[in-house]
Amino acid sequence: MLIRQLHYFATLAEEKHFARAAAVCNVTQPTLSSSIKQLEENLGVLLVERGHRFIGFTEEGERVLSWARQVLADYEGLTQELGALRSGLTGRLAISAIPVALPAVHILTEPFVEAHPRTTIRVLSQTTADIQRGLDTFSLDAGITYLDNEPLARVRTHPLYEEAYFLVTPREGNVGERDTISWEEAAGLPLCLMTEDMQARRILDMHFREAGAVVRPSFETSSPLVLMSLLRTGRWSTVLPTTFLPLVDTVRTLRAIPLVEPEVRHVIGLVLAEREPLRPLAHALLQIAKRHEVAAAFHALDKRAL
Repeated sequence: MLIRQLHYFATLAEEKHFARAAAVCNVTQPTLSSSIKQLEENLGVLLVERGHRFIGFTEEGERVLSWARQVLADYEGLTQELGALRSGLTGRLAISAIPVALPAVHILTEPFVEAHPRTTIRVLSQTTADIQRGLDTFSLDAGITYLDNEPLARVRTHPLYEEAYFLVTPREGNVGERDTISWEEAAGLPLCLMTEDMQARRILDMHFREAGAVVRPSFETSSPLVLMSLLRTGRWSTVLPTTFLPLVDTVRTLRAIPLVEPEVRHVIGLVLAEREPLRPLAHALLQIAKRHEVAAAFHALDKRAL
């Protein structure tokens, strides 16, 4: 009963609406409201600010919410571990990756599925701040993001590969035949870049500043797919990391040119909540990341950037 009450309570926090929360939990609204009321009575505190509609939680409610998420995560981990002892690991692995790391996610997920065929995987494209929030609230099992720039808190890390940077530009353009190009020169081209709320963009801006340049992109987007679509028009150039080289190679009109002055690299890695024990799915993913053949696949990405 307590687990069910905590589940209803945590779902209400996500949905911020009693009827929607009840629908997600597949119960009637009176059932959900009654269960949360019973939780309040058991704990002896008021958890929800009540009105004609959902207003929010009391101070005590916010504290209970933090514990509820942890209890639910631990209970889910317990059921996963017991299930694994009987018939193998089951459940859904939730991974979030920053957009520039998405092309490399398959290097982890493919061997994970092979090792644990009864599991499912959900991959999200999110900012680093979203990954931090997801790990803190137990809605994510793992994230893939930068380890050496704006590092996350309360996490354990495992490095995967180093990211280098390339100007992706029309092959027939003014600089299309260059072997290298400086950040300062690249800043003067018509650029489409990621939006400023993305950590990858903040890293690019930092290196443009180091080169004494101010970049003013003609087009900004939060989607690498949109960037690739824009590049196909032949009007713009962009800066992309190592993981996008295979995609660039498929477009014969484009060329990836290493950026220099400065030559920079950043570490991309796996991040998991710093807690013991790790939830079984997160622990299994970490073990996959440590396997030699997986490490070699990520190392191949790094070598390609040299």
